[in-house]
Amino acid sequence: MAAATRGCRPWGSLLGLLGLVSAAAVAYDLASLRCSLGAFCECDFRPDLPGLECDLAQHLAGQHLAKALVVKALKAFVWNPAPTKPLVLSLHGWTGTGKSYVSSLLAHYLFQGGLRSPRVHHFSPVIHFPHPSHIERYKKDLKSWVQGNLTACGRSLFLFDEMDKMPPGLMEVLQPFLGSSWVVYGTNYRKAIFIFISNTGGEQINQVALEAWRSRRDREEILLQELEPVITRAVLDNPFHGFSRSGIMEERLLDAVVPFLPLQRHHVRHCVLNELAQVGLEPRDEAVQAVLDSTTFFPEDEQLFSSNGCKTGNSWSPQNLTEP
Repeated sequence: MAAATRGCRPWGSLLGLLGLVSAAAVAYDLASLRCSLGAFCECDFRPDLPGLECDLAQHLAGQHLAKALVVKALKAFVWNPAPTKPLVLSLHGWTGTGKSYVSSLLAHYLFQGGLRSPRVHHFSPVIHFPHPSHIERYKKDLKSWVQGNLTACGRSLFLFDEMDKMPPGLMEVLQPFLGSSWVVYGTNYRKAIFIFISNTGGEQINQVALEAWRSRRDREEILLQELEPVITRAVLDNPFHGFSRSGIMEERLLDAVVPFLPLQRHHVRHCVLNELAQVGLEPRDEAVQAVLDSTTFFPEDEQLFSSNGCKTGNSWSPQNLTEP
């Protein structure tokens, strides 16, 4: 996927750019002052929803449902001055379909500094929770981390990657933070955002997309109502999923289950062209075709969907796609 460029619009004149920089600096100083006073604290939260919509439209290939659901949920949440609960999204789909890309875009367009913002917290089971036997310590640490950071600033983003590999039962400590109570453990948490990323449900999403294709239905005709039940069932039936024994799905604490459809050949081509456009290069058609030819597609008979989505590995580089 292409790297995010905040604003998703070309800059104007140098004077205009300097004016924007100056205005941003003043706004940041004022926001910092308000933040230091406590009650008005928005910290690094600088939402740019038009920029996010633009970037999703230009660069997220083949994901009409994900685009619509994410933008709708964010608009309702960001524009609400007093939300009654945090925004909780669960992203599901096959590898390389854009889940991590979308989560990085959300950080980029919501927080100054993006993923580097001190208000954006990214958790990986391999890095942060590698030993299932230490789960009780992990629970204590995770609860303390979330509570402490929400106490410091209610406008925080928590990303939980690879939920398929999270120790079952760990996420139960988050349940009190995800509901509609006003205060938990003395902490106001209603303006926080929680995003969970998972491959679970990917096979079921792929099957629905395949059946739609075999029925000659356009993929844009696939509805959330067709996908949400099979994703939910796939998660609940998996005792090793991070949501297992957490009560998060059973208590309906998710604001949206966001499905990512499998990508076809023209979507992979779109991804490659986007990558080249980001570095200002014109591709050679035969080289782009070579990338597509080296990509594995499934099922075996139809050769319809990319096995790795837009993750084309090391089979190409901007140089060998542009030089004769």
